[in-house]
Amino acid sequence: MPRSPKKVNYSEGELVDMLQLKPITIMETTEMKRWLKVEIPTLNVAEQYIFDRILPLAIRDINSWNEEDLKMNFISQILPLGHVFSNGRYRNFYEKTIAAVVDGIPLTTKTDFMVATGVLDFPKKPYFHFQEYKPSKKPTGDSMAQLLEAMLIAQEKNKNGKPIYGAEIVGKQWSFVTLLDKTYCISKTFISTDKDDLLAIIAILRHFIHILETELLDA
Repeated sequence: MPRSPKKVNYSEGELVDMLQLKPITIMETTEMKRWLKVEIPTLNVAEQYIFDRILPLAIRDINSWNEEDLKMNFISQILPLGHVFSNGRYRNFYEKTIAAVVDGIPLTTKTDFMVATGVLDFPKKPYFHFQEYKPSKKPTGDSMAQLLEAMLIAQEKNKNGKPIYGAEIVGKQWSFVTLLDKTYCISKTFISTDKDDLLAIIAILRHFIHILETELLDA
């Protein structure tokens, strides 16, 4: 029997239990190993200027930022450094509520950011989500559970057997996530106020765009 929708988001444990998901950590799936196999990127002059401006700002202030501060001062600058741009084949969507019935269970969540195909403000096929969360400034909800819900909804909408990609951002900490069938894998934690880790984050985002354009998008 399908379960009735809840008025609050599910926790990560509830999703694992209800949908018989298999959590794996630290690069133990083929998808995660391939995604994180990156080289430190070379930044052009304009990109280096942005990098050199946002890193000291984050080192100094990130612990005092609320969610909007984190997004506007830092994440919004990292995305273009990671070549995550809207174009004619896909685009960036912000603060979109998405829903689907997964194995008879209605799921609904608001995704902070996603890369998807779509028309105007209507996302159609989602490929990447991230969920950000600031624990020291009035936290709301379970960010990993919200990310998983968004990825499960994307998987149900796409129905193509291909991996879904995502990232959980908790203050300065970034973790990357892949979902394929019932298995989701969480990467090691990258610290975005560390220069080498921030460059790695940028490289991983760029690699996702390569995977999106060469493997995920419909021909």
